[in-house]
Amino acid sequence: MKDKEIIECLKVEPGKGFRLLMDKYEQPLYWHIRRLIVSYDDSKDVAQETFVRIFRNIDKFDGKSFPAWLYRIATNEALRFLGKRSEEAGGLELAVNMTADSYTDYSDLEAVRLQKAILTLPPKQQAAFNMRYYDEMGYDEIAQAIDSTAAAAKMNYKLAKDRIIKYMTENE
Repeated sequence: MKDKEIIECLKVEPGKGFRLLMDKYEQPLYWHIRRLIVSYDDSKDVAQETFVRIFRNIDKFDGKSFPAWLYRIATNEALRFLGKRSEEAGGLELAVNMTADSYTDYSDLEAVRLQKAILTLPPKQQAAFNMRYYDEMGYDEIAQAIDSTAAAAKMNYKLAKDRIIKYMTENE
């Protein structure tokens, strides 16, 4: 289903439109959020809130890239959650020390190290890296999703990649 059809359906037949939206974007947005939040339960909650916000704000969609708009909402929800959690914990240490829950496959130690490296990044670098590396988004879409420019998105990705490589080599 094309995004234009989903958008139109959300406006005309909200129930059906929401099902179409979920069919196409539930998994990609969940995994985007999960990479930022880590915890299964928290990621499910943030994803649910993301879809509620999308549904309530569909009339505010600017007509540009629908996926970038969706990822922007998901990223903002994830960062809002992390900010709240960080405030409750008294600092950023929580985000760095968060470990994945029982849904994580610890048999792939390289993937676990990569996830730990990603969690050491500042939020915008983390989001830019995840969207480029995992979701294969272009810099223009990443820029829209993180409320930035394409050049800044590219720089955030490069900085993130460099920091991850450094982390991975230092923690072998």
